[in-house]
Amino acid sequence: MKKIKLVAEIGWNHMGSISLAEKMITAASKSGADYAKFQTWQVKNLKPGPWDKDGRREIYEKAELNKIDYKKLAKICKHHKIKFLTSLFNHKDFELIKDLNLKEIKIPSPENRNRKLLQFCSNNFKDIYLSTGAASITEVKKSFKLLRRNNVNLMHCVSAYPCDLSLVNLDRINLLKKITKNVGLSDHSEGILSATLSLPMGVTLIEKHFTTNNNLPGRDNKFAILPKDMKKLSQNIKNFYDMYDSKKLGFLKQEKEIRKVYTGRWIS
Repeated sequence: MKKIKLVAEIGWNHMGSISLAEKMITAASKSGADYAKFQTWQVKNLKPGPWDKDGRREIYEKAELNKIDYKKLAKICKHHKIKFLTSLFNHKDFELIKDLNLKEIKIPSPENRNRKLLQFCSNNFKDIYLSTGAASITEVKKSFKLLRRNNVNLMHCVSAYPCDLSLVNLDRINLLKKITKNVGLSDHSEGILSATLSLPMGVTLIEKHFTTNNNLPGRDNKFAILPKDMKKLSQNIKNFYDMYDSKKLGFLKQEKEIRKVYTGRWIS
């Protein structure tokens, strides 16, 4: 069975603090996550929009990182033996992470129909994780074709923050698997129930928003899972491997005594 990757989506939960980001990376590594994921953008490339009136632009400015910051985070991840991953929102922002020589990249849901970004990532990265939130299956197929030269993982996602359990729609994973066998889950629901239930559906990767304190500033910190939950999810994945061992298709040696003693004990 292919290893299921576990991603701690730190995103911008650090709100621009590298020391806080380091604490989150450390906690993610200790909790069993395979990746610590961030987000890459430059506010100068953000178009005018409703975020200019509701305070989000100010939040983007506060949480924005520079080249040196990303190098520090990548180095911290390496030290704690957890892989560095980030989402790219604009091909122009690639300059911030260019020196990291990354082989993997995440394309977030708002940009899953951005042809220029898709083609850029197809030319510059080996592995691509494409989030499919707020996109129709027809749109997902079109985007997937632009990335067909790469090892593409489609990520089932519902773009609601947080996502109510009634909206998780895990069955869409089966629909995405008709496009490619490499399908993961980018889950915005609270807790780890939906992530755990996706395991027998054959997901290749699970991404959960991650924090060290739900009371920290920022929308995502409010519904992100804590280290104890990430650790439990990691253990659930390990338990799933043990319970889903396809090698044990016959009866087990532990059952031999039952066969010997109990079989035929009733008069027929």
